[in-house]
Amino acid sequence: MEHLVRVLQTDRSDSEIIGYALDTLYNVISNDLEEEEQDDSEEENSPKQVDDLGSQFTEIFIKQQENVTLLLTLVEEFDFHVRWPGVKLLTSLLKQQGPQVQQIILVSPMGVSRLMDLLADSREVIRNDGVLLLQQLTKSNAAIQKIVAFENAFERLLDIITEEGNSDGGIVVEDCLILLQNLLKNNNSNQNFFKEGSYIQRMKPWFEVGDDNCGWSAQKVTNLHLMLQLVRVLVSPTNPPGATSSCQKAMFHCGLLQQLCTILMATGVPADILTETINTVSEVIRGCQMNQDYFASVNAPSNPPRPAIVVLLMSMVNERQPFVLRCAVLYCFQCFLYKNQKGQGEIVSTLLPSTIDATGNSVSAGQLLCGGLFSTDSLSNWCAAVALAHALQENATLKEQLLRVQLATSIGNPPVSLLQQCTNILSQGDKIDRRGSKVQTRVGLLMLLCTWLSNCSIAVTHFLHNPANIPFLTGQIAENLGEEEQLVQGLCALLLGISIYYNDNSLENYRKEKLKQLIEKRIGRENFIEKLGFISKHELYSRAAQKPQPSFSSPDHMMFDHEFTKLVKELEGVISKAIYKSSEEDKKEEEVKKTLEQHDNIVTHYKKVIREQDQELEELKQQVNTLKSQNEQLQTTVTQQVSQIQQHKDQYNLLKVQLGKDNQHHNSHSDTVQMNGIQVEEVSKLKEELEEWKNKHELLQGQLREKDSLIEKLKPLQLETGTEQSSQTSKSSGLEHNNELQKELEMLRTQIQLQSAEISKLQAENQKLQVMNTSADPALGDSSATAAKNLELEGRLVQEVKELKSEVKALSEEKASLKQHLDSSNSTVAILQDEKSKLQQEVAESKKEQDDLLVLLADQDQKLSALKNKLKDLGVPVEDEDDIESGDQADEDEDGDEEEQD
Repeated sequence: MEHLVRVLQTDRSDSEIIGYALDTLYNVISNDLEEEEQDDSEEENSPKQVDDLGSQFTEIFIKQQENVTLLLTLVEEFDFHVRWPGVKLLTSLLKQQGPQVQQIILVSPMGVSRLMDLLADSREVIRNDGVLLLQQLTKSNAAIQKIVAFENAFERLLDIITEEGNSDGGIVVEDCLILLQNLLKNNNSNQNFFKEGSYIQRMKPWFEVGDDNCGWSAQKVTNLHLMLQLVRVLVSPTNPPGATSSCQKAMFHCGLLQQLCTILMATGVPADILTETINTVSEVIRGCQMNQDYFASVNAPSNPPRPAIVVLLMSMVNERQPFVLRCAVLYCFQCFLYKNQKGQGEIVSTLLPSTIDATGNSVSAGQLLCGGLFSTDSLSNWCAAVALAHALQENATLKEQLLRVQLATSIGNPPVSLLQQCTNILSQGDKIDRRGSKVQTRVGLLMLLCTWLSNCSIAVTHFLHNPANIPFLTGQIAENLGEEEQLVQGLCALLLGISIYYNDNSLENYRKEKLKQLIEKRIGRENFIEKLGFISKHELYSRAAQKPQPSFSSPDHMMFDHEFTKLVKELEGVISKAIYKSSEEDKKEEEVKKTLEQHDNIVTHYKKVIREQDQELEELKQQVNTLKSQNEQLQTTVTQQVSQIQQHKDQYNLLKVQLGKDNQHHNSHSDTVQMNGIQVEEVSKLKEELEEWKNKHELLQGQLREKDSLIEKLKPLQLETGTEQSSQTSKSSGLEHNNELQKELEMLRTQIQLQSAEISKLQAENQKLQVMNTSADPALGDSSATAAKNLELEGRLVQEVKELKSEVKALSEEKASLKQHLDSSNSTVAILQDEKSKLQQEVAESKKEQDDLLVLLADQDQKLSALKNKLKDLGVPVEDEDDIESGDQADEDEDGDEEEQD
């Protein structure tokens, strides 16, 4: 081995010899060849010897850690003859001495990352062997599992599964699924990473099945089985509740649960796949209200459609169905009811008289459970009893409601309550001929009764009301029976203990003290406690307490339910204490209970008062907040008012100073008087400006009148134009006048706008003057002299303001009249423009007619000249054009003379 390792170290350049050395080491260390040879061998100890031999060689090889590091570097080589044997050798080392080799690889720099590159190799042989290598590498090592997961293993493995055809793929898919299980099982970090990476959504296509599910290959069954197990790894009850819940929700939202329910209701699915699917659906819906509600709505594709729960329960109480399938259905029903009070209520309601279908067309879940509970098959009895117990788990209301259920035993006999019927079957257990274990039926019924009576005093009273029940229980506990019956004795002791512990002493004959005296006389306290301890000491009890899923090797081992084991742990110690308590202690305990109840009532009362006070406090807080905001607003208002008051004070002081000056210079009062910062001179200036604007206004009115007269003159001139020439001349002159008129109108408009702006400005100044005058009034009221002057000034100002107002009013009236004049002139201009357009149209038409006449005359002249030429050719004498023209001229002159005479 040393020489082979030296070859690996020194002959790195020769790939062929490196490959041979690796193959040799693989053959030395691996057990595959020896195992094949041992198939024909008859020696018993040879497999063990071979295992030891391979382990010894592996131990020698990995003693020097450099050898494993060297092997990791060789695995990085791309050459097939080096890489492939290197992968096989490393896999064999991990098989022989897994934990030691894992530790060497873990501390080696980039050791795991180098091996992850094998999944990306284009050669399928190396890639597939790389998957096998990673399987061995990730076994039971959480640190390596995390590194592999964060090296993008999920993405690569899911891609390989998709490329290979999902569940229809070969053994490569199986290897990838085993590796995924290694990475996810009991590794919360990787499970969270898998969920956060949205890889759950990529699992949905795995479970797409067709209508024809016959003839599945063994490999497909194996692949689908592993896929279902992978789903269960993510939602296992042993995972942290938060992680399980988030995975369950993700499976619902991506449609994975719906896909699983489709397989559940499909036909032709192999029995083992169907069983595993039921187990998977069970854990996907366990404790998740949303998923449980969806499962309750699933219907089987039958006619008429039946709920999936009913169809599954039919399988559970059918003794012809496989045992593992019936266990899976029971687990599914338990998971459906786990922390699901709504589902529990729906199941129990199918048993209540008001909701039972009178027609009998459809079978309900409650009817199936009752049918299983009272059938002659002991396994159906046990499954139905446990299922019904789960419908009552931690739900006191339903325990009370179930007391109302009445059963018709036979024709002519009165109906019997469900509780009574259970106790009847329990007491007559030996007399009824049953298939299977009789103990199993009794254990199931006792578990149901214990669950039903625990924490429900009314149910205990109903149970004790039947006088045959207590004697039966004491008789069963007191007998010395065989080992099988000891379990029944223990459960009878538990039921009797529950009847004592949860007894409210409402029945005189079965008060706590009397029942304890009965135990003391008939059984003995020590004997009773010993029999009670038979339950928790039983081997099957320990198995059932390990995990929620009912997994039994055979129907005979089906005795205890996981949830019932929790109840036993809770009640065993409590009942033992209750049995040894004296009547005085019981009384004290009852008093304590009453005190506690009173205390609880007081506490609830105070809680209510505190809640009311909290509400009042919240309301008061809101009121305080609103008052605070209002206070802040008022404070800001006050600060603003204070600043305004300060301004008024300053103005007052200024006015005082100015009034003092006025008293000193009384003679020049008219020139220097100021009031509130505005001099009287400004008022006179405003008057002068008003006069100027008045004059301008009159001037504009005169101009406007002139323009109106001009328009009036234009109108008759336009009407007198008769001929084309005169119309054209008048039109052109009218256009010129119109243009001038429009320009002048525009000027007038601008002037009027300016005038109105000035008027508004004057009005604003006037208002400002009034405001400042009024604000200055209180500041000037200290002395009588000042008040007198203020009154005089105020009178003058008021008079002047009135005059200004009247002038402004007159100006606004004049402005309105001017506006009317402008409107009328605009309308006149519009009329003139219309007439102008009509005249232009007539001129255009006359021009067109003239052009047509000229064309006709030209044609006639051509024709005349042609005729003249013909006549000349014929020898006829023709007058010249000049003679004709002179003749025409003479005719025209004569016509003119006649016209003048006319």
